[in-house]
Parts: sequence; structure tokens; C-alpha cells
Amino acid sequence: MAKLSYCISDEELKAALLEFRHLQDILRWGFTQFNKANLYYGHGTDNAWDEILYLVLSTLKLGSHLNPCFLAASLSLSERRLVIENIRQRVEDRIPTAYLVNEANFADLSFYVDARVLIPRSPIAELIQRDFGPWIKDTKRINTILDIGTGCGCIAIACAYALPEARIDAVDNSKDALAVAAINVAAHKLQGQINLLRSDLFQNLNNRLYDIIISNPPYVDAEDFASLPLEYQHEPAAALAAGEDGLDFVIQILRQAKKYLKEKGILIIEVGNSKKALINRYPQIPFFWLEFEHGEAEIFLLTQEQLTHYEQEI
Repeated sequence: MAKLSYCISDEELKAALLEFRHLQDILRWGFTQFNKANLYYGHGTDNAWDEILYLVLSTLKLGSHLNPCFLAASLSLSERRLVIENIRQRVEDRIPTAYLVNEANFADLSFYVDARVLIPRSPIAELIQRDFGPWIKDTKRINTILDIGTGCGCIAIACAYALPEARIDAVDNSKDALAVAAINVAAHKLQGQINLLRSDLFQNLNNRLYDIIISNPPYVDAEDFASLPLEYQHEPAAALAAGEDGLDFVIQILRQAKKYLKEKGILIIEVGNSKKALINRYPQIPFFWLEFEHGEAEIFLLTQEQLTHYEQEI
């Protein structure tokens, strides 16, 4: 992967290591470097200040919120080396902060991540935190959930916290992704509630039935994939690319989900920028587009009844 032209000189890196001894100095210097480098933000932050806070606090294991009492704190030489090197890699190599610190947040929960998995950022988190309301009025009736394309396991784990009585199957076709998911399931002590399974979509599910099927599948179309910012190019291509119109996986899920949903079950899928292509392909299907705190997202819901009714059109 080619680097961009902006680099921090060896002289400046050495000076930063020797001169910036306090947390506030490192934050200020890193903020300046991020602004100079014109980074792309989209993995949990949307601006340089929040990004440098995320990187520095996570690198130093200081939590997710800045305690003002730490601003004047002195950093050891080894701490300064570690932080400055992470800043350098974020600027020069465009590596997402989540990969540098091996940590990302989703639904107010912390997850281990590395370059084997997509970095969590789906608005589905808000839906889970609302206990799937208003679509699920009685959470006690939810016994089974399927998470397709689980990646690091964040959706399945968030569902387990929201619906502790539900049994959850979390599937992925990537052995590497499932290894990361296993780390997170163990860290959250949910091995008894979440079953990790290698499966190409529904292939290895043996006709199991679910109250909820939820998925954030690959949905980036060919045009968008060809122009992804460098930060996104560090993520697994298989977790992003989905054919010419971005619908390769969404269509497969639509065609098969009916067989795996209980009578009153619901299907929830995120489709991102491929929303327009989906509507154009199936103008007759009344996709319900979910609304969130910051407006409508590219996430639709269909019931088992609707999937059955429109089976011939899909």
C-alpha cells in the first residue's frame, strides 16, 4: 500500500520524544500532526481531536474519556516512544487507530480488533441498545438470534447483553474473523450464550430457526471500493467488497432468510451506500428503513411474513 507524501521527519520525531514529556504536550503535538496530514476519519471518530484522544488514551490504557487530572502528568520514556510511534503510523501509513491500539467500542462495549476483522462502526448498535424497540415489544419471547458475518463478534455480544436469555449463533466464513470473535466472546464471558460457527451465510445452520436474523454484510459496490480512503484499505477486502452493485451478499440473505426465521421473526440488514441499488432492484418490496438518533440509516427491516409474501420477486 503506497504511503501519502506527508511524513514526520526523523528530526521532528526525535525532538518530540525528548521535549514532550507531559500528556497535554503529546496530545497537542499529535493533534497538529493529524491536521497536517489531512487524515480520513470514520472508524469511531470524525475529527482530529477525538482521534488523537482515542489513540493516546487507548495506547496508555487511560480509559475512553480524558481525566483533566492527567493532562499535566509526566510520561515515561517508554510511554512516549509507544505513543509517538502510533502517531507516526497513523499519519504515515494511514493505519486506523483501532488497529494500532487493538481496541474498538461498539454499543458502549470494548472489543479487541486487529486487521483480520472490520472495525465496528455500525448504527445497529443503537438498535440493540433500544432492545430492538419498537419492533420487539416483549424481549422475553426472543429465544434465538443469528448474526451473519459476525467479524469481531460485536453485534452478537451486544445482543447477548441486551437479551441475556437469548441463544445466539454468530457465523462467519472467515476462520481469522472467528478467531478474533472468540477472543471477544471469552473476554466478555459469554461462551455459554454465543455459539461461534464457520459458515458461508446459512450453509452450516441445519435448518435452525431464529426470532431475529441480523447482519452487517459486505455491501461496498465496485465503484466505491475502487476509491476507498487508505484507512479503509487496511481492512479485509472480503468484509467490504460485494460486487458491482454491492448487493451480492444482501440478495443471498434475502433469498434464504425466510427458511430460517420463526413465524413472527424479523430480518435486519445494513446495506450502506447500496441502499439505492437495492430499492431500484426490488421496487415492489416495502423495505422499512430504520430511524436512529441522527436520522435514517441504511438499515432495513423485513418480517418473515413479508419475505414469504415477496418470495417470488426476490
